[in-house]
Amino acid sequence: MMQRDISYQQGFIPYALAALMIGLVGGFSTVLGPAFVQDIGIAYNNTTWTALAQAMSTAACAPILGKVGDVIGRRKTLLLGAAVFTLGNVLSALANSLVFMMIARFIVGIGTAAMGPVVLAYIATEFPQDKIAKGFSLYMLLSSASVIIGPTVGGLIVSAYGWRTMLWVCVVICAGIFAVCAITSRNQTSTKNPPQNFDISGAVLILIFFSLLLCIPSFGQNFGWTSLPFTIVLIAAAVSLAGLTFAERKSHQPILSGSFIKRRAFIFSVLALFLTQGLMQANMTNIIVFVNYTQPGNSAISGYAISVMYVGMSLGAVILGPLADKFDPKQVLLGSFLLTGIGCGILLLFTEITSVILLMASLGILGFGLGGNGTIFMKIVLSGLTPQQAGAGTGTYGLFRDLAAPFGVAVFIPLFTNQITGRMGSGAAAAPAAVASIHFLAIAEILCVALGIAVVAFLPNRRANKEN
Repeated sequence: MMQRDISYQQGFIPYALAALMIGLVGGFSTVLGPAFVQDIGIAYNNTTWTALAQAMSTAACAPILGKVGDVIGRRKTLLLGAAVFTLGNVLSALANSLVFMMIARFIVGIGTAAMGPVVLAYIATEFPQDKIAKGFSLYMLLSSASVIIGPTVGGLIVSAYGWRTMLWVCVVICAGIFAVCAITSRNQTSTKNPPQNFDISGAVLILIFFSLLLCIPSFGQNFGWTSLPFTIVLIAAAVSLAGLTFAERKSHQPILSGSFIKRRAFIFSVLALFLTQGLMQANMTNIIVFVNYTQPGNSAISGYAISVMYVGMSLGAVILGPLADKFDPKQVLLGSFLLTGIGCGILLLFTEITSVILLMASLGILGFGLGGNGTIFMKIVLSGLTPQQAGAGTGTYGLFRDLAAPFGVAVFIPLFTNQITGRMGSGAAAAPAAVASIHFLAIAEILCVALGIAVVAFLPNRRANKEN
């Protein structure tokens, strides 16, 4: 038993480093969108498009590249993802237009989508069953704790040297971790499946449909719910969904497994994630924009607040997450959801001179609740996957989990920024418009958390989780 413990812990090193890289570079990049659009002289609501471009590839490519990991092995997929992730950050540092930056961030998302599923697949298949929740807690800790210094240090670098310098620092980090991953994973092997009958048509339609799905709320918010661009995206999404449904039913080895998706644990976990987890990335960007409107020239304080949010996520992952092994996960989730709602409620206290302490309190409490949520949902959904289906299964879960974050970005960022621009267009000053808009946003988010709590009641009980 001791030998097995040593083996799985040592084998996790390159996967842990990959999770660390995604979190660390992601933390630096939280300040990229507002700094980039300000530098090239376009409106703040264009941060939606840079965030959406990365979110599209991160989510849509996850089940595809998870399936690729089942075919060619986890090690190759991990290193390929790290290389693509590094390339995307190089291109981001060279971007000189909004379109260029969107393409670069899309490539960054592809790298993330390759690494994420294989990290989760390793935990689900190689960790002992009685330690899986702790494994997912460790993953969440690495993902969130590594971001703690990112927003603060990234904000300081951007303020002192500009956003391009910050991205070149990210490139150096990526290159160093890639080299270490290549060395530490050299002697590893993982389960491979025969490459025949790979669901190519399904892969193409998954990429098309879920990319279009993410565009729907952004196009509606930015162009209007009755506009021609929104109508075109909506129709194209419906057509691609019909094609995807037909292709997956006909495929002998579908990427999106119906038996996996139809489980009650999967359906209600994903629904709860959609209602809450998107608050993280959306609120990070919105806090930056809020501070830029109300306290221009003092952008560093938003970086401090975002760092505290990731401290909260780290603590939530290691304190609340493992409790799912000892108590009914639904009871633990209720507590973490209530904390999430309190974090959103503190937004109602924001004023034109909001202190850094209040900013930290809001994001810190929100992060603590979200850290617990993410860990417990992984425990509920991913326990019991076989090595043959681990990549596709974790990729499918990663798809819907990662859809939750950009869905929140697509809904809550335009909701906030468009409220500001609308109020300013009606004659309101910038700072009062930002305060009124953040209060409106808080109410919308509290309602989403309340609905999420209601959804948790429909999750399977603990015995059902063990049977799944």
